Amino acid sequence: MTPKAHTTAPVLGTRALNRATLARQLLLRRSPLTAEAAVEHLVGLQAQNVEPPYYALAARLDGFTPDALAEPMAARRVVRIVTLRSTIHTHTADDCLTLRPLVQPARDRELTYFRKGLQGVDLDRLAARARELVEEEPRTMKQLRETLSADWPNADPRALSVAARCRLPLVQVTPRGLWGRSGQVTLTTAEHWLGRPAEPAAAPEAAVLRYLAAFGPASVKDMQTWAGLTRLRETFERLRPRLVTFRDPNGVELFDLPDAPRPDPDTPAAPRFLPEFDNLVLSHADRTRVVPAEYRGRTAQGNQSYRTLLVDGFVAGVWALRDDALVVEPFGPLTGAQREEVGAEGERMLRALHPGAAYDIRFGAVLRR
Repeated sequence: MTPKAHTTAPVLGTRALNRATLARQLLLRRSPLTAEAAVEHLVGLQAQNVEPPYYALAARLDGFTPDALAEPMAARRVVRIVTLRSTIHTHTADDCLTLRPLVQPARDRELTYFRKGLQGVDLDRLAARARELVEEEPRTMKQLRETLSADWPNADPRALSVAARCRLPLVQVTPRGLWGRSGQVTLTTAEHWLGRPAEPAAAPEAAVLRYLAAFGPASVKDMQTWAGLTRLRETFERLRPRLVTFRDPNGVELFDLPDAPRPDPDTPAAPRFLPEFDNLVLSHADRTRVVPAEYRGRTAQGNQSYRTLLVDGFVAGVWALRDDALVVEPFGPLTGAQREEVGAEGERMLRALHPGAAYDIRFGAVLRR
């Protein structure tokens, strides 16, 4: 694009970007999609803990119940694996086999932080040994670390297990990940768990189009933040003839699919209760389309991330389940109507995920002072 064309591209304000992103994220209107189809559309769900994908889908899907996700997970059509941003995600089986190879360069870079503890270790041999172990029977990271340390006694045990995780597509086997079930993190390879061989990495162009469908309009830097990858500018440039472009309020170029939804900025957006680490708040370099600047940094303290509340489409507070209460802490004043809407949405969420449980809904303190 020439400098003149870039400066004349239409500007999308913060509310326009917000509503477009909510629509792509199935948060502007609840979707009739199945849980499996939603996981595919969203290109996975952040899943550092077991519960977040369930809360994420309860906020997005009409009539969602925990079994709607637990069933395809138990049937091995949906899996938990380290992919984007080196974090655990819930993906469909197909995406597991193609997205993990796509982000493999980032996993290789991660290993450079552990090179001191891996001196003298043949990483190809380590990967082959780790594959043999986890395909013999699923192993915990502790078990893998102990066995690999016997083969490489002079290496750092933690570095050995990290190397295995980075070099191999290791999935967490069920019952881990199933709602209401407990289980250690136990690992095997994606190929072994799914009963089919690895597939070629997703084409970068295809990944860009899917990202825009779920998170656009977006900049090159936005997608790089989401994927944990670099050097995607050339891929966007190859796609430019197929895309439309805009500018954000700061003049940053945004790309989008021509026919993707871009609702009116004044479209109503009902409250939503989102889990910690939700896709919505982690998948752009500039998060002001979702997180007001004055609330930046208020959804986490140290390594602890809080569950977030959306009001009028923007992060407006945090929430937690405490004993017998759903506690909501708004960051700013809510109108009477907004409080009623938040309460109604809280009741709906509790019915979907905790049927039969008795929870009061209270407005109070969640953040530790």
